[in-house]
Amino acid sequence: MLSGEIKRARQFESPSGIAHTVLTLEHRSRRLDADLPRNVYCLIQVILSGERLNSATDKFKAGMQVDVEGYLSLQQGRNGQNRLVLHAENVELKT
Repeated sequence: MLSGEIKRARQFESPSGIAHTVLTLEHRSRRLDADLPRNVYCLIQVILSGERLNSATDKFKAGMQVDVEGYLSLQQGRNGQNRLVLHAENVELKT
């Protein structure tokens, strides 16, 4: 699970007709590591696929806080570069 602020959201449909939403999520937190405080930061793409998740994606806008639960996977871009993405299985708006 990862929480953070949506920085960008876009929707598209794959050639096979599957609806996708891609969120850019910014996570910031503070953790203890070896008994010392550590600032944690990451900017990661979150992919929501299928009708079950995309039925509510109209609500996702930049600036909103969300909790995302899912799994990590390696994705290769058109330029051949690999990147880590989070495939969402559940997304909840934080209030």
